[in-house]
Amino acid sequence: MSDTTPSAEMLADMYALAVRARKLDERCWILHRQGKIGFHISGMGHEAAQVAVTFAMRRGHDLLHPYYRDLAMVLGCGMPMADVLLGSFGRAGDPSSGGRQMPNHYCYKPGNVFSVSSPVGTQLPQAAGLALAEQLRGGDRVVVTCIGEGSTSEGDFHEALIWAGVRKLPMVVVVENNEYAISVPMKLQMAIERVSDRAGGYGVRGVSVDGLDLLASYQAAREAVDLARSGGGTTLLEVRVARLTPHSSDDNDSVYRPAAEKAALKLKDPLPKLRAQLIAMGALSEVAAREIEERALSEVDAAHRQAEAAPYPPEAWALGPVFAGEEA
Repeated sequence: MSDTTPSAEMLADMYALAVRARKLDERCWILHRQGKIGFHISGMGHEAAQVAVTFAMRRGHDLLHPYYRDLAMVLGCGMPMADVLLGSFGRAGDPSSGGRQMPNHYCYKPGNVFSVSSPVGTQLPQAAGLALAEQLRGGDRVVVTCIGEGSTSEGDFHEALIWAGVRKLPMVVVVENNEYAISVPMKLQMAIERVSDRAGGYGVRGVSVDGLDLLASYQAAREAVDLARSGGGTTLLEVRVARLTPHSSDDNDSVYRPAAEKAALKLKDPLPKLRAQLIAMGALSEVAAREIEERALSEVDAAHRQAEAAPYPPEAWALGPVFAGEEA
């Protein structure tokens, strides 16, 4: 078995992470519709690619600059479901911001997950700076950062990729291409068919893969991470995924997305495909799959109860801390 071929045990763990992310994602949508949380932005349809990249990393060692859809990645890096929901409910104890930041702006220091900023693309130069620092100190940590394809039109993308190419930074830039930048389709964003084609202009490696295929995504991600760790430089890894929901809880995608296209999205859902594939491979049984799904739902229920019962932060927390070491 090659290094890039997951074992049956790893495949089952991958499926479990994808299911955990999906069940929590679905609960957040329900909580928003119930008026219990103010906002949610979904990663449904991105899970296979996110799980693949997460398992390609050395979790707890490598560094992650995620974007707002990367729920599976932050869970995979150790962030408890309850901590995610503390942020959604805006409660004290939220590790991302103490209840001050918008939901889905993940930060989890124990897992080396760096804070998400609201302006898209800002994590790219931050990730490049981290990678440069790691290179200068002679370390072997890889920086993984994720964006949507719309963010590749931002100046931050251009500046970060210039640094990545010139310095051969130990970085993987994952473009989760769901073909919509909110309401703008890909054909109105760029005049190329593959985002990975942009890599050549910066002197970095470009790879495009079916992000609905976990095994293909894992192989591509492992190659990219291994290359970065060995001093081979940055890979621009495009994972072609599907956005199964509106852009966010505040969006109505029926305004800009054709009905036939929306109906066809169900066929692109990576979870049923992954479930069937793993059962056919013998990596998972029907009984084991159901147990994973039931455990995930129980975990969501427990996290929901814990987070909703948590207290709100004190009023003084709204004004501080601003600087490191400052107390609220």
